[in-house]
Amino acid sequence: MEQVHLTHEKATLLITLYAKAEESRLPGSLLQDRHAAEAVTRIDYDFSSLGMRQDEMIGLAMRAYTLDAWVREFIAAHRGATVLHLGCGLDTRVFRVDPPPEVSWFEVDYPDVIELRRALYPARPGVQLLGSAMSSLGWLSQVPTDRPALVVAEGLFLYLREDEVLSLLRTIATQFPSGEIAFDAYSRMGLALASRNRMFKATGAVMRWSLDNPQDLEAQVPGLRLRDEQWLYEEDDGRQWARYSWPARAVVWLMRRIAPLRRLGRLLRYRY
Repeated sequence: MEQVHLTHEKATLLITLYAKAEESRLPGSLLQDRHAAEAVTRIDYDFSSLGMRQDEMIGLAMRAYTLDAWVREFIAAHRGATVLHLGCGLDTRVFRVDPPPEVSWFEVDYPDVIELRRALYPARPGVQLLGSAMSSLGWLSQVPTDRPALVVAEGLFLYLREDEVLSLLRTIATQFPSGEIAFDAYSRMGLALASRNRMFKATGAVMRWSLDNPQDLEAQVPGLRLRDEQWLYEEDDGRQWARYSWPARAVVWLMRRIAPLRRLGRLLRYRY
């Protein structure tokens, strides 16, 4: 069993890992993430203490599923691309997406998180693990800059300061010839609500960065252009919608129809 001693934003990776692992055990699973399910059994941690609800599992899985689809789409259009999976935690996206060997894939997170990844997951050709804080951009010197690059950051930017987010985005937009950046973002109201979630609050993690208007980033980061904006709880797949509890469906139905509530949390994809 792997011992974990994670606090603050690092500890939130246990929440998202468990959500994806447990969603993969549900009938009609979106992710079918056997690597996450196996990892949970190898970590010495009482995941039941999270008190995670099925609706929360499904919501986090839907977020990951959309980002996975965007990654697959980018790779299909750029077979020799570079993928930067920032704040990767223990997410098993590289196994779910299963990129071809000509893709250069980089997993980036704190050094102790990367060591935990090494212990839990098998090595994979074409995948490099980089241990570094996101606020330090020195790790970018280890990434080739002669290919289109996709940056995917799930559940990361909300924990960074605004200047850290902008510095990272500006550096990426200038260092690589072209590419996309995909991530989740929350309005100020959405961030305030997310920070009160009992599971994330228990970690002591501080949520800092919010984004009310996605077009604002186009002005703040030269070369960035919004491509896609998707609400976190789209109803496009009726089968997934039906998996929510009736109370959750009622809340999401209401949020979908009131613009300020719909903007609480979104998935964004930018070109550069």
